Amino acid sequence: MKKLYTNYIESFKDLSKEIWYLSFISLVNRAGTMVIPFLSLYLKKDMGLSEVDIGTIFAFFGIGSVIGSWLGGKLTDILGFYKVMVASLFLTGLCFIALQYIDSFWGFCIGILVTMSIADTFRPAIFVAIKGYSKPENQTRSVGLIRLAINAGMGIGPTLAGLIIVIKGYNLLFWIDGLTCIIAIILFSYLVKDPKVKPAEIRNEYKNLDKNVVYKDTSFWIHSFICFLFGMAFFQLFTTIPLYYDEVFHLNEFKIGLVLFLNVAIIVVFEMPFLNFLEKQIIPVTKYIMMSCILLSISFLVLYQNFWTGILILSMVLMTLSEMLGFPYTNRFALSRAKEGLEGSYMALYSMSFSLAHIFSPKIGLSIIYKYGYQVNWLVTAGYGLLGVILSYWLYHRVKKEKS
Repeated sequence: MKKLYTNYIESFKDLSKEIWYLSFISLVNRAGTMVIPFLSLYLKKDMGLSEVDIGTIFAFFGIGSVIGSWLGGKLTDILGFYKVMVASLFLTGLCFIALQYIDSFWGFCIGILVTMSIADTFRPAIFVAIKGYSKPENQTRSVGLIRLAINAGMGIGPTLAGLIIVIKGYNLLFWIDGLTCIIAIILFSYLVKDPKVKPAEIRNEYKNLDKNVVYKDTSFWIHSFICFLFGMAFFQLFTTIPLYYDEVFHLNEFKIGLVLFLNVAIIVVFEMPFLNFLEKQIIPVTKYIMMSCILLSISFLVLYQNFWTGILILSMVLMTLSEMLGFPYTNRFALSRAKEGLEGSYMALYSMSFSLAHIFSPKIGLSIIYKYGYQVNWLVTAGYGLLGVILSYWLYHRVKKEKS
């Protein structure tokens, strides 16, 4: 037991204070993120929308995410990550508060498009901040710590949200989402200072740097497509899976929140020591990515069985293990290939891969469910993971050849 405790503490060593501050801010922000995990239920139960309409709204969610990721990358390369993060979180807070007052289908489509276009400018910026505030050998654990904070917040958020919905309804969640964004950015601006060196100054040191190099990197494009496929499967967690729990297993919002909390609990307790252990192994990053796709595919294949509630737990555990490998190591691969002064562009393409998945995953998933049922959707979703395995294998050999 003492050794386990020592190993757990060791996994947090040598991380910069700025990474700790970013993690704390992420915790505050995500603890208030209560609407998103229940958005599909809100749209169906409170607004009375069909699965097809819900899929369309999530498509607008994804389009906004793509716009925000691209814009965030460009602005980060021009202004630096600090200004982008401050503006993004503050304006996102105002947008979330405003969303509750929209009661029409097309109004909500436009509202979620604008909200995500602003919110996801934050994503490339925080990825570049991680690179700026951590040593290369600590980047995976830095990502892990911030993910731990995000997941701890997401564990608190959905669990409380399920209880709040049962007692007070959905509208209070929008206020909490908005205010916690604003509180988080006030804490950020107080705890973390704007770095003096700007990306434009870095680029001046590399005058011959090709600004379009990211778009010519074939291996990075393969990696981006793997991330897209990973997102196509994983984002079902926030759209079709809550509906599956509700309609097939008849779980209420509070019980759904508890199942989602299992995902968070495993990550909070095990991810950092797990990553610390893996960092000491001499295994290529691409092999970890491949394993994450295998686990993700299996997690949806087991959902094909719908006669026992325990299947939901098994699926969630497998999906969580996949997530613990997938997100830190796809992020590490992207950061390791990013050129000095163009980190924003690289991380924008990385973020856009997941953003595109936000467009297609809910729309395709909900349409399949509407026409053919949940079981067919789980088979299709597992197929995304299997294709990701094949591409990961290809990427592994490409990268190996590049280094030889």
